[in-house]
Amino acid sequence: MIIVTGATGALGHRIVERLLERLPADRVGVSVRDPRKAEDLADRGVRVRPGDFDDPDSLAHAFEGAEQVLLVSLDRTGEACVSGHRAAIDAAVRAGAARILYTSQMGAAHDSRFEACRDHARTEDLLRATGRPWTALRNGFYTASALRFLETARHSGDIELPADGPVAWTGHDDLAEATAVILTEEGRFEGPTPPLTAPAALDFDSVARVATEVTGRPFGRTVVPDEAFHEQALAHGAPAPIADLMLSIFAAARNGEFAAVDPTLAELIGREPVGFRALLEQEWAA
Repeated sequence: MIIVTGATGALGHRIVERLLERLPADRVGVSVRDPRKAEDLADRGVRVRPGDFDDPDSLAHAFEGAEQVLLVSLDRTGEACVSGHRAAIDAAVRAGAARILYTSQMGAAHDSRFEACRDHARTEDLLRATGRPWTALRNGFYTASALRFLETARHSGDIELPADGPVAWTGHDDLAEATAVILTEEGRFEGPTPPLTAPAALDFDSVARVATEVTGRPFGRTVVPDEAFHEQALAHGAPAPIADLMLSIFAAARNGEFAAVDPTLAELIGREPVGFRALLEQEWAA
């Protein structure tokens, strides 16, 4: 049985849907904090059990009988993130999983300017230390993050953000499909995968040109000093750690940490990944 955590989230739910296209429902299980949110999966024959990274005892039941466990990374940073991942990895080992997979990120490194990538690197160390087969899915930076940064610009026509660098913005759907392929073709990758990215890396100057082409309206690009961006985030209600985290994305992009593009994602899904332009058109048409 393949167990997927975080199966009601943006990525986890898509992964389960792609798995169900490849496997009978009784081969798939999910570990979720609130099983009520996964009733649609239970109705289709997926095994749904409560599991919380902050409650290791719950994971023993959630991971029971697992051949593979896919750990979808937590949406938090620092020690709170890594300790949760540690608990889940330990539970997967105790459950006897033959392979543990983890949704990491391109740019995962101990010296990354982006805290989340440092957390991913620490989690990969924990996986390596188990001594059993593991795979870290080095996902491209989610296009959804870029779209959130563009919400104000969508109406104002001006992309006001800190100085950045090229980022291989990549869609959730393509990453979910690739993950399902990797899960069902066991042993395809050992350790970190190559970067799983869309075919192009864009900075926000390029994004402004794409937005202009998509909408027929002119979009500008204004570079906001880091301190001013941080103050604006605080003024809009972001807690200081979140403001720091957002700013660190731009520092990492300037450092070239998200610029790599690689053909592996296309090879896994058998087609060209959906590019930024198409995903922007889809989002802004909604």
